Amino acid sequence: MRLRYAGVLAATLLLSVAACGSSEKTVDQNQPDGGNLIGVTMPTRSSQRWIGDGDNVKKALEALGYQVDLQYAEDDIPTQVNQVESQITKGAKLLIIAPVDGTSMTTQLQAAADKKIPVIAYDRLLRNSPNVGWYATFDNYKVGVQQATSLLIGLELLKEDGSPGTAKGPFNVELFAGSPDDNNATFFYEGAMSVLKPYLDNGTLVVPSKQTDFKTIAILRWQAEVAQKRMENLLTSTYQSGRKVQGVLSPYDGLSIGIVSALRSDGYGLNGQPYPVITGQDAETTSVKSIVLGEQYSTIFKDFRDLAKSSAEMADAILKGKQPPVNNDKDYDNGVKVVPTMMLKTSIVNKANYKEALITSGFYREDQIK
Repeated sequence: MRLRYAGVLAATLLLSVAACGSSEKTVDQNQPDGGNLIGVTMPTRSSQRWIGDGDNVKKALEALGYQVDLQYAEDDIPTQVNQVESQITKGAKLLIIAPVDGTSMTTQLQAAADKKIPVIAYDRLLRNSPNVGWYATFDNYKVGVQQATSLLIGLELLKEDGSPGTAKGPFNVELFAGSPDDNNATFFYEGAMSVLKPYLDNGTLVVPSKQTDFKTIAILRWQAEVAQKRMENLLTSTYQSGRKVQGVLSPYDGLSIGIVSALRSDGYGLNGQPYPVITGQDAETTSVKSIVLGEQYSTIFKDFRDLAKSSAEMADAILKGKQPPVNNDKDYDNGVKVVPTMMLKTSIVNKANYKEALITSGFYREDQIK
């Protein structure tokens, strides 16, 4: 009996030691605050900027000691829903979400809240849910203001310093807006129209198609081919009697490239016929090359390295029980609550300043633009 009891006791001690060793391996004491997995979901790989965003966020989080599950939804809502659900199931300690559709995540956000998983909306606001803790983005209303201002500068209605230019008009312009399921698109549009409306009202700018309201000019999912088709339709329906397009408000570089393609097919850029003044956003390499070639006129530079760093710093602070850095608590109402926001600055880039803005800053190498 004594021998049998000694054997049981020895086995029990061995199991106890093994269990303690297993526990020490499971919880990595070098990981921040005992949790290490952060789920990051981006909308698509079809846009250069989102690839860069995903990579930059992942690197910034890994530099802080976190593991990262980075997913791309390829602009498919069910795919992104499944990705977020999977990250919750895997035990993610925090979620960073750039939604395909900002209104499609309420169920998943509730599931995250039920497990006390904090959520940061990344550049696109998650809407109609109280379970969005924070938002990292740029000053999106100002982006629209900058796009409209650059259009006026290109038309020489304004000088670079904002003073009146030498041109008088009237100028024929067409307007494009972003995806209606992206909260940012309305900010871009409203910011742009705050600048353009006086010129439209006094006849300095004319929209021959008469298409100016957001719903009519919005491009679902920011798709270049849809923007190209709409520009082709405008050229066919409105510009067949010698009238020329002189300016195009485009809110995003991907749309701008589609617009340029439609205009080129119609003879713009050939035989002395100049391209209109075409705006954009995100400083994607294809558009920067187009700017250098004198096709697209301008873009808005949003340094996504800073956005990735800010979102990583927010995540780190949240998981360490601290207040994350924010600088705006009034502008971003998601329909249920005003979401505390870290809002970053942007700048206008054109042929005159692209080297200083994009190459000297280290955002691109010169060989990437050639």
